Amino acid sequence: MSGASISPSLVRTAFERLSEGPLHTLDLAQDVLGLRGNPGAVSAAVFQLLGADARFHVDGDGVWSLDPAAAAFGASLADLRFAVVDVETTGGPFDRGHRITELAIVEVEGGRIVDEYRTLVNPGRRIPATVSALTGITDAMVAEAPYFDHVADEVLRRLEGRAFVAHNVAFDWHFVSAQLLDALGQEPDVPRLCTVRMVRRLVPAVRRRNLDVVARYFGVEIQGRHRAYGDALATARVLLRLLDEAAGRGIHDLDGLQRLLRRRRRIAPSDPNQTALPLRARGSKGSKRGKGGDR
Repeated sequence: MSGASISPSLVRTAFERLSEGPLHTLDLAQDVLGLRGNPGAVSAAVFQLLGADARFHVDGDGVWSLDPAAAAFGASLADLRFAVVDVETTGGPFDRGHRITELAIVEVEGGRIVDEYRTLVNPGRRIPATVSALTGITDAMVAEAPYFDHVADEVLRRLEGRAFVAHNVAFDWHFVSAQLLDALGQEPDVPRLCTVRMVRRLVPAVRRRNLDVVARYFGVEIQGRHRAYGDALATARVLLRLLDEAAGRGIHDLDGLQRLLRRRRRIAPSDPNQTALPLRARGSKGSKRGKGGDR
């Protein structure tokens, strides 16, 4: 059973079966996967199916159960619509009067990019020379651009009903939601996903997570770095690769992905006498700034 063949329906079936009570690994293999034969092989299949999903726990005797706080399955990632967003700004915090100068939204659905929106935005203030040097966006470029109030309805329409995704999502969400509140008195009630955190959890071998490094890792070319559309398009392509990584770990719904992203990494104490790392089955207990930085 390869990572690519893991079915979301099998994970749901395991969830429903375990909601009735704990089961041993071999019983799960038979009931959920329909597998019989070598105990080691069928046990490995169960660990591959459930091991990365924080809703499932396994004890030292190989008995699986559900996290008592586990919620029912959320929206399927395959069916979810995503709005991948990037903004450029005048460089400082919103509460000191800094505003968006450029915004792009790339819509992802069904494993592909389906639509896009981009616009320069007049921030109503001067753009510092250092910011213009980085982004290439000048006062002259935004002088005839619409103010955010003039595009707010379109921005809100493209965000509603979609998961809001960005590379370092806190930054982009803060500016977009704050300016929507100013313009319309509302912000979209949507889930948010951060591709920086997704890389941290799904591709831990990538130690630096700024967009240049992550895009290079996945073979994604950035056309127009530090411009909203170029960065949003690259982030959308990275998102598609990260969703493949999640599926390979048996994560097929939004709740399961968000739980993985929220889970804190446990760091085992170091042993100065250790000369080799012990192997542990996946899923067993005990495993496991602004515009700069990871952007």
